Amino acid sequence: MPQHKSAEKRVRQSAKRAVRNKAAISKMRTLVKKVRSAKTKVDGAAALKTVGQYLDRLGAKGVIKKNMASNQKSRLAKFVNKLA
Repeated sequence: MPQHKSAEKRVRQSAKRAVRNKAAISKMRTLVKKVRSAKTKVDGAAALKTVGQYLDRLGAKGVIKKNMASNQKSRLAKFVNKLA
């Protein structure tokens, strides 16, 4: 148990952030699955644009590392380019 008022606040803040981060990562995974499940290049490109913007936002906010966001975008772009 926290002994100081500031420590109590820190516990509340970290719990709130954990919930927010978990929701953001869940949405990210859903968007990535949409790209991966695309059958045509057009569908894949549309989904890729959405997930790319979202990954950049998460990287900028520190939810995921910037390099992870960049690597994900690169892998997904490679996947979309291979579609017929």
